[in-house]
Amino acid sequence: QVQLVESGGGLVQAGGSLRLSCAASGGTFRSYAMGWFRQAPGKEREVVAAIKWNGGSTYYADSVKGRFTISRDNAKNTMYLQMNTLKPEDTAVYFCAAKQWQWVVTTAPEYDYWGQGTQVTVSS
Repeated sequence: QVQLVESGGGLVQAGGSLRLSCAASGGTFRSYAMGWFRQAPGKEREVVAAIKWNGGSTYYADSVKGRFTISRDNAKNTMYLQMNTLKPEDTAVYFCAAKQWQWVVTTAPEYDYWGQGTQVTVSS
């Protein structure tokens, strides 16, 4: 069983940057496809970005393309989300997720493990 812990959220002004981290333990990190999701109040959880087990393939939601970068360091059992040029509409709780699978996974129901989430608030 994999445990996931997100960190790096906070309050930032529009146009600013944040870097989220997702630390994994209890499993073989390199055997998991990983993803970042977010959920704003009153809205459904949506995919932000996803990454293949070895980082060789990635997926981004249209709303974050060109602004966010997903990456992973299998030696450190950690996944990252670099968020630049943040907008107020990026405000949400951000979750990381893991699935024991080699390819990119982009839908929430497919993921097996979830972190507790970290709040990102972007002020205008």
